Amino acid sequence: MLVTHTIGSRLTANISAFAVGVSVLALTVLGACGSPAKVAAAKVTTKVVTQSPTKPATPVVASAPPAAASVSPAAAPVSPAAKPPKKEKRTPALTDGSPAKNAGDGKVIPGAVNVYTFDPEPKFTPVDASTTSITHVLADLGADATEWYQHVQTLSNPWFEGRAPGSEGIEFAAQYLQWWMQKYGLEPAFAEGSTANAENPWRQPFELSGGERGIKSSLVTFAGEDIPANNASAMRNSGGGTAELPLAFVGYGISEGKDGYTSFAVDERFEGRVVMVMRGEPLAADGKSLWGGEKFTAASSLAAKLDELKQRGAAAIIVTEAPGYAGKKANLTTMSPESLGGSMSVPCFFVNTETADLIVKGCDPEGRDLAAMRALADAGSAAAPAHTVLGKDTVSVKLTVETSSGNIITNNIGGILRGKGALANDWIVIGAHYDHVGYGKYGADSQNRGKVHPGADDNASGTSGMLVLSRRLAKVYAQAPADASLRSVLFLAFSAEEVGLNGSRAFIKNPSIPADKLDVMLNMDMIGRMRGGEIAIGGVDSAHGFADALKPMFIESGMTVYADPSGRGPSDHASFYGAGVPVLFFFSGVHDVYHKPGDKGYSIDPRGIPSVLDLIEKITLWRAADSKRLEYWNGVSDQAKTGDVAQAAAGSDRGYAPVRLGIQPGLTEEGESGIRVESVTAGTSAADAGLMAGDVLLSWNGESLDSTAMMMTKLRASKPDDMVKMRLLRANKEIEIDVKLKASTAQRQPRND
Repeated sequence: MLVTHTIGSRLTANISAFAVGVSVLALTVLGACGSPAKVAAAKVTTKVVTQSPTKPATPVVASAPPAAASVSPAAAPVSPAAKPPKKEKRTPALTDGSPAKNAGDGKVIPGAVNVYTFDPEPKFTPVDASTTSITHVLADLGADATEWYQHVQTLSNPWFEGRAPGSEGIEFAAQYLQWWMQKYGLEPAFAEGSTANAENPWRQPFELSGGERGIKSSLVTFAGEDIPANNASAMRNSGGGTAELPLAFVGYGISEGKDGYTSFAVDERFEGRVVMVMRGEPLAADGKSLWGGEKFTAASSLAAKLDELKQRGAAAIIVTEAPGYAGKKANLTTMSPESLGGSMSVPCFFVNTETADLIVKGCDPEGRDLAAMRALADAGSAAAPAHTVLGKDTVSVKLTVETSSGNIITNNIGGILRGKGALANDWIVIGAHYDHVGYGKYGADSQNRGKVHPGADDNASGTSGMLVLSRRLAKVYAQAPADASLRSVLFLAFSAEEVGLNGSRAFIKNPSIPADKLDVMLNMDMIGRMRGGEIAIGGVDSAHGFADALKPMFIESGMTVYADPSGRGPSDHASFYGAGVPVLFFFSGVHDVYHKPGDKGYSIDPRGIPSVLDLIEKITLWRAADSKRLEYWNGVSDQAKTGDVAQAAAGSDRGYAPVRLGIQPGLTEEGESGIRVESVTAGTSAADAGLMAGDVLLSWNGESLDSTAMMMTKLRASKPDDMVKMRLLRANKEIEIDVKLKASTAQRQPRND
């Protein structure tokens, strides 16, 4: 749920205060492990070294600052009578249990990586917790690791509710990211062009389908007066619309009760009527059940009554309580649609007894009140059944309900680090998804549903890495020479990754930057648990010569890099790769609390973060200054990107195949084969053959289409006017159509085709 602007403004101020508070609290707690003297000693005895990055293929953007010499207390001038201060004895630093690796000691292991099984062996040296200063450990790791650690602690706090799309928690997280992007000196990413968001230029809103239908507003009007909402409100199972019709009173609305009791005549129908029904079943004088005493029988089920009225054609339904009713009084307006028997297609209201009495007296031809109607319903029997009382045809009750679609609005958050010189209009995207699975309603073990899933590693870790890099790179850019040429960097925090890469897909469909100016996308997803200095990096062959250029940087990092050639995978980089953009995906591995409530802030490990962030910064600066753009490669053929991102996704068969199909391929769901059609361009082979958005292409002349790369192979082997038998899945049915291929040099549509 999105908060209002007023609440959002208040929370923006509170977010910043909260973030600062968490940071201070973290340092206070960490500092409790050692005395103030030890903290002061840490400033003296910790040696800070800044290493110069490996020289990339193009000139270095800005020279690294010289390595800081260790500061010794003895170096300070002292009086002859003074003795050098005694150094505090340092507790042993936490290590990964393996020999220390220096820059240049890294290793590259090429080959495919299964991200669901990449789980490096944990390595550490046990220490005495009672004598180990976490403050000193973080100081030794450096300011960047400490800052990253604090961001992770904040974003994974249960106050953020697991950051599920549509929750208050993810709204707070969005405000937190926006606040830090602005503080770090970035510009809002969605301030102009087709993606301009006048309400909040830091956000790119998009819609998620499949949520629960909601009630936006509801109103009961009778005798020209609007009934206050606290007396009459729509139930959550209500359908939308307006019904202004005469009343029908059906008592308890029981189809078949004890001893043949029924509220209905045979085949009785209620089209054109607002039907009022009472909760419960025939009552004794004390308001308890005539049939079950304290315990009401199954005949009192409200879900069964609503279903019966639906089957009998009720145009709208009012539920109320009989005077003196002593049964269970749950709040019907807050009960889920499921507990009420499911969503209805007509307006459904609960009105209190006083309001129902007013309506009954105004509608009944005899002017009877609700107590009299209860008496009739209580007296019913098999021999003398209770019967429907029809209200005056000339008196209507008006029920109005406005429902929401149930779709959720969520946001990508973006900030721009503006480039310089001739390359300022070229782009690099650094991204991470900031959503998680909330209370485990999806993407989690069913036994954990209802529990907060903090998502510290997945993916507060990657989001925090993006934030720290935005600050670091902003500083480098600010210090670059005035005549430097640097690409602009778009920092993107994606929402709804956990439900199908929806945030990155939304950006690809409605991009704020053109694809022919996009050099590379760098994605961080789960970087918070590096073990033994091992990390998986995907997409190393997503551009020509990429792997060879990256290898020296990997080795210089000191890490063991499992270099996966593929740009695909279950994270947001895959959306960019599918659109023809080179990508890299940084991933430290799965673990036993992946998508579980145990993925808490304290469980992440900052030891590997300096190496990871240094490597990503080095790659970014290389790409920022290289005047030659990376050339996308999917392992099949030389390719050149043309047009904007949407066109790249729609027309990756353009320019190097003799024929063009004319679809925008999307990502298939997990476990689904084939190529999903996101859209079809008018006037193309696909449009002429009747292909439709949502189709899944399964085979080409009998051969399976397992990937867009396979489709590209088929297109390159074809010529204009070739006929292709294409099998596809449409609305859960397989069909076969003939496609006549047109030349790729045919007239093309504008950029948003």
